[in-house]
Amino acid sequence: MSPEALSELIAQTASTLVERGEAGELTIDQLPSVDAITVMRPKDRSHGDWATNIAMQCAKKAGLKPRDLAQSFANELEQASGIAKVEVAGPGFINITLDAASAASIVDTILSEGEAFGRNQHLADKTLNLEFVSANPTGPIHIGGTRWAAVGDSMARVLEANGATVVREYYFNDHGEQINRFAKSLVAATHGEPVPVDGYKGAYIDEIANRVIEQAKAEGVDILTLPRVDGGVDEHGEPFGEGDSEQREEFRKRAVPMMFDEIKQSMRDFRVNFDVWFHENSLYEDGEVTRAIEDLRERGDIEEHDGATWFTSTKHGDDKDRVIIKSDGNYAYFAADIAYYRNKRHRKVNPADVAIYMLGADHHGYIGRMMAMCAAFGDTPGENMQILIGQLVNVMKDGSPVRMSKRAGNVITIDDLVEAVGVDAARYSLARTDYNQSVDIDLDLLRSHTNENPVYYVQYAHARACNVDRNAAAAGVTHEGADLALLDTQADNDLLAALAQYPSMLSAAGDGREPHRVAHYLEDLAGRYHKWYAAERVAPMALTDDEERLPEQEREALRIAKNPSAPRAAARLRLNDATKQVIANGLQLLAVSSPEHM
Repeated sequence: MSPEALSELIAQTASTLVERGEAGELTIDQLPSVDAITVMRPKDRSHGDWATNIAMQCAKKAGLKPRDLAQSFANELEQASGIAKVEVAGPGFINITLDAASAASIVDTILSEGEAFGRNQHLADKTLNLEFVSANPTGPIHIGGTRWAAVGDSMARVLEANGATVVREYYFNDHGEQINRFAKSLVAATHGEPVPVDGYKGAYIDEIANRVIEQAKAEGVDILTLPRVDGGVDEHGEPFGEGDSEQREEFRKRAVPMMFDEIKQSMRDFRVNFDVWFHENSLYEDGEVTRAIEDLRERGDIEEHDGATWFTSTKHGDDKDRVIIKSDGNYAYFAADIAYYRNKRHRKVNPADVAIYMLGADHHGYIGRMMAMCAAFGDTPGENMQILIGQLVNVMKDGSPVRMSKRAGNVITIDDLVEAVGVDAARYSLARTDYNQSVDIDLDLLRSHTNENPVYYVQYAHARACNVDRNAAAAGVTHEGADLALLDTQADNDLLAALAQYPSMLSAAGDGREPHRVAHYLEDLAGRYHKWYAAERVAPMALTDDEERLPEQEREALRIAKNPSAPRAAARLRLNDATKQVIANGLQLLAVSSPEHM
């Protein structure tokens, strides 16, 4: 019996007690919903398989002492199929012990549902736009963006497993001064000049500059002969804005798409596939910025003063009003943010019920203005807009921070990390820590094949379960004739309990936007499996020479332990395979492979 099934049984019991008048003054409409009924593992397993505080939740409304109401629940629950014992403890906790067959029924459920086990539809009515990474197309993805790639894609997978429609989105900041600095850096590198103030450096700048020159040459354009003097015009006779000169403009228009392509390839190699690649520049080209400002003006949230156009965000809780069109006529950066949110909410295809922004630690100051903008459009901050702030990543090797990248200068890139430890270890290590906390990535640890390496520990559990299957097949052990009631040892019970918690963990991970819960669950499950593997046998095993020399009574006990009956061996094989399935399901949510050999 799973925790979810037990919650439903408790809810039915509560209704029965009310209908029979055994719940004091409690009425049906006062009963908690099934989702609000807590079923937890007791800290002391001798107290039972599960515990609930339902009586303590309802006692005040019932006008009864919690222990008295708990006893009424216990008397009724004891009559239910699959429950061996119910006891009242402490101030009104109800401890429930399942019978062996009921506890083990989770094995049949897992094996019948396979990859679908644990998945649910409780977010099925939601379209969630999940924007993450969104690095500027001015260089490779650095380690902070790499963390968002791992966390964001894992979060998307968890949300989809809870029934949500998820739109994975990458926002390219291809409009503004950062692109100017990128183009200036390329021109300077080409001519052997110093890096401009606030410019970009690293070997990749030279690489991109050379690729631009070769591409232009192949098309009959000698880019180095183009004027470097500011004030050039494009092919339509319009003055260059961001590029400032013909040569710089040529570098910009060729180099930015090259960086787009590099970023897209890095994401694909990291097993992240975006549904939408959104370009900031399109907001200006398509007139969306203008329409968004006019929308806010009609709502009474735009003012003109001091020669500028202001969004009166203080009306909606911000600490100060925000300029969106500067006195020189240029748009402030926040103007695009306003248009972008409005675009997400009102698209023809997959408009977002919830727009989730995953931002770096340096964006904490943006939350107030973003939530004010959400409210100004008539939406609910925290509901229609959710902002997640990620913390820093430190890469360590030999106990010291790693700072240098051969290609990108004084940063670590996504490609550096993958080259060092592989995609599996990179994704797992970045997704297993709450994004609200900083994280240290130990390259030496992630390369190691030890139990201290968390991804190895979990993957090895899956590989070990596959090896059990191979040994069982060689010994002729199959699922046929399994008696799940024989899964009655402490190791069996601990493993069954962990398997039963997978669906509730997955639901909580989705509701809390916490994909790290999946990794923590997998590590706990792997630990219980490794202990189970050491304690229980599936395929028969011969005694060693030393064991054959033991006293007869000890020798016979070992022989029985190493040669389980056919029904018990088949039951354990089913438990092994159910564990293997859940580990694979969990690793898939993190886009980490499930190896059969290690």
